[in-house]
Amino acid sequence: MVMKMAQLPIAPVTRLVRNAGAERVSEEASAALVEILEAEGETIAKKAVSLAKHAGRKTVKKEDIDEAMQ
Repeated sequence: MVMKMAQLPIAPVTRLVRNAGAERVSEEASAALVEILEAEGETIAKKAVSLAKHAGRKTVKKEDIDEAMQ
């Protein structure tokens, strides 16, 4: 099995969990959340790119991201 290098840094994700109320966060928990966030982010980004292309643009705008989240 080939492991993919995470694109999101672990530290800010750990801070997100701490800001949500956790006193301590394991590295495995942060890594698992990074995987989920990256997968969901990629799905949203692909939808947004598709929306921008459909509108005849090369630039993905905030509106595309907002629409992709619907």
